[in-house]
Amino acid sequence: MLVDSPPEQRADTAPAPPTRRAIRASGLLLALAVLALVALASIAIGAKELSPEQVWHGLFRSTWTYGDVVVDERLARTALGLLAGAALGLSGAVLQALTRNPLADPGLLGINAGASAAVVTAITYFGVTSLEGYVWFAFFGAAAVGALVWVLGGSRSATPVRLALAGTAISAALYGYLQAVMITDEAALSKMRFWTVGSLASATGSTTLRVLPFIAAGTVLALVLARPLNAVAMGDDTAKALGADLNRTRALSMLAATVLCGAATAACGPIAFVGLMVPHAVRSFTGPDLRWILPYAAVLAPVLLLGADVLGRVVARPSELQVGIVTAIIGGPVFIFLVRRRRTAQL
Repeated sequence: MLVDSPPEQRADTAPAPPTRRAIRASGLLLALAVLALVALASIAIGAKELSPEQVWHGLFRSTWTYGDVVVDERLARTALGLLAGAALGLSGAVLQALTRNPLADPGLLGINAGASAAVVTAITYFGVTSLEGYVWFAFFGAAAVGALVWVLGGSRSATPVRLALAGTAISAALYGYLQAVMITDEAALSKMRFWTVGSLASATGSTTLRVLPFIAAGTVLALVLARPLNAVAMGDDTAKALGADLNRTRALSMLAATVLCGAATAACGPIAFVGLMVPHAVRSFTGPDLRWILPYAAVLAPVLLLGADVLGRVVARPSELQVGIVTAIIGGPVFIFLVRRRRTAQL
């Protein structure tokens, strides 16, 4: 004769529901799988059609054919997209936490403007014509503007509002300089028009290797700052009560964002909305914890960037749309939606 188990015993043997941590970890693994699929699509799909056999042969070639050359170019493009996307996503997440503004992006502190102004100067006054030359000037311009924003924002007494105001003012001045130079110098305008749009089309293995150390260092620094940034995001008084060093955290956060965004902009040109959309979207299902936002942003931002790049190659065959144009087309409506949703939530 069968006897039912007591209620308390049945409860003990019932499987426990998954924890929030387990759900987040599973989601991150899923995001990594999606990133792998998008990276494969970036290699296999493009303005020039290749058969699966040509793609396979290009990846594991024993000879050198037309398909091998195309795949080799796409490999460099994909690698740079992975690095630049991760850098933009991380820098956006760091800046949103630093400024306590969920709609902040790397352009808020003038980093993109500094890189663009430096490249225009290099072309116009120093005769630089190669992408390898642009990289160093762009990175120097981004770093210089990041340091200037930090100083004008109050240095050790900097606040999120001061940093945002300093970055906005410097961006306006630099974009005015950029437009003035490009209007008066047709050669600079011709050379700059593709770089300022933002593109992965000129990616090479050399460019990727040049920016890799900077992006790797910025990534490590950003991830290390996750815990203190969590405290800073709660407000100055709460952060101090939790033992966070506000000045050191803000200075290192500025450094991480500048290195990451500066390296990505130097290699690809200024690409809008990636650093804004991805961290903001990630926060909706991870919550405010930077220890989860940063890894998710580092994985999903390359998904967006490479996906936009593949879309740009397909919709305009046999030509292509630059990735900066595609992200702007996607990002504009998304940004309006985010602003309206935020405004509705505040009412």
